[in-house]
Amino acid sequence: MTAYLYSYLVGGVVFAVGLGYAAKQGYIGFSGRKLRNLLLSLGVLLFFALLQGLLQFVPMTAAPAQAYTGGAEEVLDEGSRIRGTALDYLIVVAYFGLILFNGIYFGRRQKTTRDFFFGGQRFAWWLIAISLIATTIGSYSFVKYSEMGYQYGLGATQAYWNDWLWFPLLVFGWLPLLYFSRIVSVPEYFGRRYGPQVRLYATVYLLIYLVGYVGVNLYTMGVVVHILVGWPIPLAALVVAMVSATYVTIGGQSSVIMNDLINGLFLLLVGALIFILGASYLGGFDLLWLNLPTEARLAFPNFNEDPSFPAIGVFWQDAFANSAMFYFLNQGIIMRFMAAKSLDESRKAATVMMVALMFVGALVVASGGLVARAFTNAGVLPEVPAREAFFIAAELLSHPGIFGLILAAMTAALMSTVDTLITAVSAVTVNDLYRPYFRPQATDPQLLRAARIAALSVSAIGVLMVPVFMQFDSIYRAHAAFTAAVTPPMVVALLLAVFWRRFTRTAALWTLAGGLVLMTASMLFPAMIKPFAHGVAGGDIAWDFLGGMREQTFMRACFGVVCCAAIAILVTLLTRPEPAEKQRGLVWGTIPDALHRYKGSPGREGEVTRALARPQRLERRLPHFGAAELEGVRISDTVARALDAQTGDLLYVTDPRWWTGGLHSAHVIVAEIAAQPGQATVALDEGAFRNVVGNRLDRPVRIEKLYASAPDRGSA
Repeated sequence: MTAYLYSYLVGGVVFAVGLGYAAKQGYIGFSGRKLRNLLLSLGVLLFFALLQGLLQFVPMTAAPAQAYTGGAEEVLDEGSRIRGTALDYLIVVAYFGLILFNGIYFGRRQKTTRDFFFGGQRFAWWLIAISLIATTIGSYSFVKYSEMGYQYGLGATQAYWNDWLWFPLLVFGWLPLLYFSRIVSVPEYFGRRYGPQVRLYATVYLLIYLVGYVGVNLYTMGVVVHILVGWPIPLAALVVAMVSATYVTIGGQSSVIMNDLINGLFLLLVGALIFILGASYLGGFDLLWLNLPTEARLAFPNFNEDPSFPAIGVFWQDAFANSAMFYFLNQGIIMRFMAAKSLDESRKAATVMMVALMFVGALVVASGGLVARAFTNAGVLPEVPAREAFFIAAELLSHPGIFGLILAAMTAALMSTVDTLITAVSAVTVNDLYRPYFRPQATDPQLLRAARIAALSVSAIGVLMVPVFMQFDSIYRAHAAFTAAVTPPMVVALLLAVFWRRFTRTAALWTLAGGLVLMTASMLFPAMIKPFAHGVAGGDIAWDFLGGMREQTFMRACFGVVCCAAIAILVTLLTRPEPAEKQRGLVWGTIPDALHRYKGSPGREGEVTRALARPQRLERRLPHFGAAELEGVRISDTVARALDAQTGDLLYVTDPRWWTGGLHSAHVIVAEIAAQPGQATVALDEGAFRNVVGNRLDRPVRIEKLYASAPDRGSA
């Protein structure tokens, strides 16, 4: 069986299950919006199937390999010299300064934990999508995927181009429950679903994952700086951690999102620049493509022949376990989805990210390695160390200043990932440890202070973990070994909790605890993985913890997913089902209950209506509504007719300038409708007025009606 066919058979089952759930929930059908959703989903599948199929099976002509004849000795010199010039590093320092200033500036608004963690839940889809791709493309991505791109060509894109299988379950299953339930953290979801004990287990797991991820990223930046200027890896990691922690601690999620807007655009531009410069050097994009060897153009380079990069292992480790963890459980990504102004905007961000930006992002992060491979084939470069391929190609192509921009992009990539992880750990620490176990009655200022202390603490712990990851021979394998070992129990527990109502509290506990035992045992006895290894070589080391982690690095994910799923199913069938009342708003099929809880009254998803109105200040405080404590407002009857709104409807009030991305906005509930013939007004309380209107007193605001009221008919 080919790797292509295997991926689309196994992934297709997951995709089909997602479509089934979407159809039962009423999102997929054969008319209107349901048909649009169906075509969108099938379009996502078809796009990646055709793309990877063309690369895998269509015959291609390649230029013959040429011998290296010299001319690149300066960039190949591995002596004590520093890569780049003083101008290049001045640009990097200036970029650091810009990021720090930008983070502090947008952090001025952070007065509550809701602002700190979610940026006030007000941002537009395009800002969230760009921020998400900036988070996805970490500095480890540039280094590790350029390393893989140099060795395996376009096969390095598997980690980004195989996420399609999760599209229906994410967009039509998890996102609605996540957005309307207003959970602050994934462990909080487990707590609501199963109680405090499961929540504690999930908290420990998630903190291990997030803190380890911080360590991987800081280790990567240490490697980058070491290659560039010779600094010790731990010292470089410490410097980056200090800068990231500073603006995150001050600014929270708004700082992260606004910084990542800059970082995301910068990353995409610089990745494209490397391709453009590489093509120009060889005489055109056609020659760049022709000089990629045929084997470097395959979407799946091998099935199981090379244990260092088996396509089957990458599928289970990255596309299955790690991507599920990324989209469904990664606290940083979840916080981005929840920072969107509405569920529809969150869906748009997820769709654009998964289809368009991940497609481009895969090429961006592998750009240095792919260009270096083409240069080697064309005789421009000799064979070079794969880990340094990105830097050698970039320096060869760059004039003073341009190389500095590329280095600044590396900095942007690192910080865009680390800042998200730091805020994520802060959210989990405050909401799942500090408040439940230490200060249940903590005020919002106390929680905000604890979040900032947690941000500083995780930065320090991440630096301390750098020496652990230095034990691996490459960044790619260090990252793969970590995610394959940590993600399966949490992935299985979360997916079954959301999509299988029968899944019980006892089964969740056994899945998490038993999964931890099994994954640890597989590192001591990697031979346990062999029955699941699909013929991938390795797994003969015993009683060597780090040595065991290096064995069956990828297929450990398959072992973990299958074994944890077996535990979950068996224990579920042997235990009593959970009461249906406890599941409302937390499992598939109960999205209307989650929406009811969010806005304080029944509602339905549908078309958005819009109107402009003059803002006014409320002379008295109106009630707040729902679990989100949404502020009540008064609108004129003119606005009510334009919006087809009534009391209890949820409104989004925003500065009408689209390019602000929702920075000046607020969610409110219609508490009163006033008779004001011919006047279009909205009266806001002081907090919302200050945030939305600011000093623009003579300008109208835009109002959108979200989730129109609906009869209370109970759970779907």
